[in-house]
Amino acid sequence: MPTPTQFVLTDIEGTTTSISFVYDTLFPYFKQHAVAYAQSHLAEPEVHEALSQIADTLSQELAKPITTEEAIKFLTHWTSADRKDTPLKTLQGIVWRDGYAQGALKGHLYPEVASVLKRWHSQGIGLGIYSSGSVEAQKLLFGHTASGNLTPLFSHYFDTRIGHKRETASYHNIAQEIGIAPQAILFLSDVEAELEAAANAGFQVTQILRTGTISSKRFPTAGGLDEISLG
Repeated sequence: MPTPTQFVLTDIEGTTTSISFVYDTLFPYFKQHAVAYAQSHLAEPEVHEALSQIADTLSQELAKPITTEEAIKFLTHWTSADRKDTPLKTLQGIVWRDGYAQGALKGHLYPEVASVLKRWHSQGIGLGIYSSGSVEAQKLLFGHTASGNLTPLFSHYFDTRIGHKRETASYHNIAQEIGIAPQAILFLSDVEAELEAAANAGFQVTQILRTGTISSKRFPTAGGLDEISLG
């Protein structure tokens, strides 16, 4: 008998949200505003700390000292390269927070996502997010959707601080943090390598097939969250 699902952990890009929203809306917004925002908010602790970490990484990579002011010049390049460095993701979340607050950004969700998440929550299923984007960015997206603020539905948010998404150890860490046996957690993603890492940790997994997703030959698939039947 399969273990009943007690918790659903979901990816964002390509799963609940169009990848094009990230690459065609969020990233361009950050690249347009990052330098000016960083320069004008450099004295703020969270901005200064993230830039200091980026400067440290650059100093090692370039084998020469890099100041926080100089690090600002690399923000656009790192974003274009889609680097997964945690301090960059932190800064992106900060700049996007400002954009959401101004009404310049609105979080995209596929049509069925909000209603299914609400139904699962009402049924007592725990919900969590695991994305390469920062926890800040995750909460902003789900806090500013066309269906309203959905953040109260989620009990847990995870980003690269818990580990990278293609590493099995990350999912062991997540299960421990949630406090539920891996076999009772369902992980949703469009990326087969992420599903493999989660499955190796004992998670239930399902690949969400959106337009352009290459269907897995190894794991269960669904065309949307509304096609998933929780055991």
